[in-house]
Amino acid sequence: MAQLTDALRTTGYALLSPTDVCALAGCTLADLDTLAASWDQLEPDNYLKDGGRYRRRRHSCFIQDGAALTQTAHRAHWQPVEYNALHGGMHRLFAPIEPATVANPAWQRLLQALGEVCTRVRGEPRWFVEAHQFRIDTLDGIGRPTPEGAHRDGVDFVAVLLVGRHHIKGGETRVFEADGPDGKRFTMQAAWTLLLLDDARVIHESTPIQPAGENGHRDTLVLTWRAGAFQGEDA
Repeated sequence: MAQLTDALRTTGYALLSPTDVCALAGCTLADLDTLAASWDQLEPDNYLKDGGRYRRRRHSCFIQDGAALTQTAHRAHWQPVEYNALHGGMHRLFAPIEPATVANPAWQRLLQALGEVCTRVRGEPRWFVEAHQFRIDTLDGIGRPTPEGAHRDGVDFVAVLLVGRHHIKGGETRVFEADGPDGKRFTMQAAWTLLLLDDARVIHESTPIQPAGENGHRDTLVLTWRAGAFQGEDA
């Protein structure tokens, strides 16, 4: 935990192996793998402005207050255009994450543990959390994990967890200093690898994926923590 919080404070990001994620969340890889099947039940993202059909997703919101994690009433996802030039300013109402997924003990442990990390770094005990399940596929050719390009999300912390890669190439993750020249490039390969970001300190993106077989796709879980309110509520 000390190394994790130090990395976030000094470089603005931390990359954790699946084994470290399990240790942090107090669960096993088998526990986390019980979540993976729910990515087969995602709904099409009908808001893509590039005309693509490569993204499926679900989205739900939570409030984390200390050790308590409470799901809110379903609401639209909103970002300002200064953080998402492609899809900002739109109230995008996606299908909610399935109740069985939210009730899974591995889901609860994962979100609570990562929220505790955010509290240790920032000292904020109450967080407004958004959870996004993504599947990017290559059925029409190229799939774009971040069609908006390199960006920040307008929150305090962002977690990107790789749930799985199947019959694809590409999908390189890139993290850059928001106000400096330094950057890192790597490709997350193992399921439940975690990238945790201080959203004010760094910008991030993932490069397009290409098919390397039939039904190629990349599944990720993206979680964000924001103090004070959900985006759009405090504008």
